[in-house]
Amino acid sequence: MSTGHQELQALLEADVREGAGTRSAKLKWVIVADQSLGAGLVANATACLGAAVAAVLPGVVGGEVVDADGQTHAGLPWSGVSILGGDAAKVREIRTKAMSKEGLFVADMSKHAQASRSYEEYRAGLGSTDESELSYYAVSIVGPRNKVDKLVGGLPLLR
Repeated sequence: MSTGHQELQALLEADVREGAGTRSAKLKWVIVADQSLGAGLVANATACLGAAVAAVLPGVVGGEVVDADGQTHAGLPWSGVSILGGDAAKVREIRTKAMSKEGLFVADMSKHAQASRSYEEYRAGLGSTDESELSYYAVSIVGPRNKVDKLVGGLPLLR
């Protein structure tokens, strides 16, 4: 884990407060998806980005929960995650701005990732494509609430 991610993980762990509402959390997690994509592509992109965040920032996922019958349910993000919509240009703009900010974790899902049939194909496709040529389907951002809000303020929830 990089130093920046370690600092963000420490902030995540310090921000976990049992019983506190997600709006009172100091950290915020959003995914901005291209709303012109079909539901299947958006669902796939957001699921993959959720996995990417959880792999790098495991503190974003709460512990297991047991129901009244004793059945165990996997932990979910204690902070919640807002899925917001924008057009392709807005997704790119937000990603570009987020990449230039300190203290944010940014993961993206490109058209290359969706179209690849293997991880090697994805790696090769990205490795041979300039960033300016990539089409982003979605971007995930985790960081201090005020920084994230400045990036995504005014975007609607994806419906």
